[in-house]
Amino acid sequence: MPDTNPDAIRRLLKPDAVRQRAQEMLALARAGRLGHFALDETRLPACADYVLETIRQNYPSLDIPFHARWRHFTVVGVDRWAALAAKAAFPDAAARGRAAYDLAVVSVLLDAGAGADWRYRDALTGDDVRRSEGLALASLDMFAAGAFSARPEDPYRVDAAALRRLDADALAAGFQAGPGNPLIGLDGRAALLNRLGEELKRQGLSRPGDLFDRLSAAAEGRSLRASYILAQVLEVLGGIWPSRLVVAGIPLGDSWRHPLIGGADGTAGIVPFHKLSQWLSYSLIEPLQWAGIEVIGIDELTGLPEYRNGGLFLDMGVLVLKDPTDATRAHEVGSQLVVEWRGLTVALLDEVGELVRQALGMTTEQLPLAKVLEGGTWAAGRRIARERRQGGGPPLTIVSDGTVF
Repeated sequence: MPDTNPDAIRRLLKPDAVRQRAQEMLALARAGRLGHFALDETRLPACADYVLETIRQNYPSLDIPFHARWRHFTVVGVDRWAALAAKAAFPDAAARGRAAYDLAVVSVLLDAGAGADWRYRDALTGDDVRRSEGLALASLDMFAAGAFSARPEDPYRVDAAALRRLDADALAAGFQAGPGNPLIGLDGRAALLNRLGEELKRQGLSRPGDLFDRLSAAAEGRSLRASYILAQVLEVLGGIWPSRLVVAGIPLGDSWRHPLIGGADGTAGIVPFHKLSQWLSYSLIEPLQWAGIEVIGIDELTGLPEYRNGGLFLDMGVLVLKDPTDATRAHEVGSQLVVEWRGLTVALLDEVGELVRQALGMTTEQLPLAKVLEGGTWAAGRRIARERRQGGGPPLTIVSDGTVF
């Protein structure tokens, strides 16, 4: 076996490793060497035009917010988080930041794909809300009801002790899930929150909001790099993921193997993504900004390899299945097909982002990838899915345990 260098393994937890391995996957596709996907780069300009059209529909002034969980808490034009924060009357910016981190961490970890049949009935409007917005609203309502708090007198918090006690039945009740309203991966979601509680306890943290204090202290009231936020997320949350790839005693979370990916020092064949961790990192930026801390280097984070962004490239013909019958089968998240799809998605998001900036005459600073995603590729992936398939489901079926997609 090749020598394993722990420092090289740890580098797989950084966003530049995600981007580097994704670019390697794209190079393999350009060379026609991948087993499951062909690449048609002549379709990239049309894909970028479709994204640009979607951006102009959603944000005609081009005042685009970051791709973050906070967008999903706005329902029929009402920002439910802002309303809750006003009701809570937090005593200072730090208290608000801790509560925001508590909510963001739990809500993002519960944000894996819900499935086409699940919906959440909004008590305020009486409407059914589905997919990410429904998951966000359900998690916010549970948070507001004190479902994650160990202190009845202080409901707007998430305590490690409460997370350790949470079971699938309680989560099902909060998410209105049942035989007639199935939620994919319910047991996996509950187990993930249980492990979060255990990991917080192991690290001497009482709540996810303690991470706000840790990051604020590191910024020293000035600025913080987005990649540092991700590093802290992976450090704090690294132990919560189901047993997957562990190399040199280091759990690599959302990392998978592909035989054609190179590397040295024991990293050969490993493709990192850290999708939920990066999605969470994007979502942890704004509470720091609300507290007056500047976050820099946001484009060091990568695009998110999930089924909306990935589906965009399949539906637009940029990616083509070599075996069309793969569209009719379900695929495990660790399969070579899914690893290829996700790696290509990360690389192609960078390509589309650059085409969109060129069309708008904007710089990376003016239109970082986090805004391209929001404006953007994620919305365009959902839009074209609705155009192509009844119910708007993804073009591929993934067997998910609720902790990846």
